[in-house]
Formats: sequence, C-alpha cells, structure tokens
Amino acid sequence: MTLEEVMSKLEAMGTEQTKKTFFRHGAKEPCFGVKIGDLKTLVKQVRKDQALALALYDSGNHDAMYLAGLSVNPKQMGKEQLQTWARQAYWHMLAEYTVAGVAAESPFALDLAREWLDSDQELIAACGWSTYANYISITPDEQLDIAEIRGLLKRVRETIHEERNRVRYTMNGFVIVAGTSIAALQEEAREVAEQIGKVHVDVGETACKVPLATAYIRKVEALGKTGIKKKTCIC
Repeated sequence: MTLEEVMSKLEAMGTEQTKKTFFRHGAKEPCFGVKIGDLKTLVKQVRKDQALALALYDSGNHDAMYLAGLSVNPKQMGKEQLQTWARQAYWHMLAEYTVAGVAAESPFALDLAREWLDSDQELIAACGWSTYANYISITPDEQLDIAEIRGLLKRVRETIHEERNRVRYTMNGFVIVAGTSIAALQEEAREVAEQIGKVHVDVGETACKVPLATAYIRKVEALGKTGIKKKTCIC
C-alpha cells in the first residue's frame, strides 16, 4: 500500500465522536478519529513496509502516527529516528504508548529511557519512564539492572508528588510494573506504592483515573501473575 492509500483508508474509518474523545485527551488536528481497535485491522497491510510506517509517523496525523507505532519494526529503528519520534509526540497517547512501546523493543531501550526520564520537557520525561516500564515488562529479570530499578523506585518515592503532571502518571505506572513484573522487587515496590499513596494527575475533561499502585500490585499477586512477562509491549 502507498501512504496515500493508507491515509484514505484512515479518513474513511474515522468518526467525529472518536475524534472528539481524542481531542478531550489532548489530540489535535490533523486527526481523523479512528478507534485503536480499527487501526489494528490495518497493521497487517503496513507491517512489512518499514518505509511506509515511518512515512505514516512523519505525516503528523494522529491516527497515522499511532498506526506507525503498531506497524513499525522496532529492531530496525535507529536511535536518531526514535529521538525524532519522541520530539514529534505532541500528546501523552503518542509519547507514553506509541513511542515508549517502540523504544522499549528497540536496541536502544535503556539508553533512551535513561536519557529521556531526565528531560526538562514533560512529555519526553514521561516517555522515558514509560519506556523503562515497558522494557521491564518484556525483559527477563536476569537481564535487568535491579540495582538501578531500586534506585528509580527510591526516586519515585522521594519526588513523584513534586513532578510534572504526566510524569507523575508514568512514575506511578513504573512502580506498578516493577511490582508486578519483577518478583524479587514486589515487596519493595509495594512499600513504595504505600508511601506515595494516591497520585493526583490532571486528566482534563475525561473520565480517566490514575490507578492506585498498591491495589494494582495486590490484584496481580492475587491472580498469581507476579513476574510474568509480556511478549510485546506495543499495543
């Protein structure tokens, strides 16, 4: 398929209701308003064309950018390409999901996560925390730097409530992932979760809620799924 053909399909699949929902969360024009589930129906048609996936992201259209993240081969992404993607991710759905997911499965996951989470730009910092959390969720424990993750948990405990809005959200998510994906850190992550308590994030005129980390970690434990890794974090 060509870029023009994909864009035509996206335009036909969009709805005003979905577009309004995305706009309430932070999206802006250009955007057709295609549901994520509907985007996934196009993945097979785009997946094997890396150049097409990159062109979709470069279009600046929200739906095309999200589809690019679902379709691109993260193993073939260059570090500079990922840096560009992070800079172009203008709202949290692209930064915390599209870019973070692709970066986490790329060869540069840790380098970028470490760099981004220290950024003075809110969305890039949020992308960094989300990238590291996604990396944890798919990486065997023996390949993780447990001491570094402990240090990041301490950082969350000490700074989360003074951090920027979306950074607070992704820091909270980092605690959840550490406590549910790494069995050896479950207790420590739960203690951090208890200490930070409820994390307040301005989600605008939406019904979104910030998950309570303590409850989430306990729920996964009750299901006997602590330490189970995902096959992919791109969704």
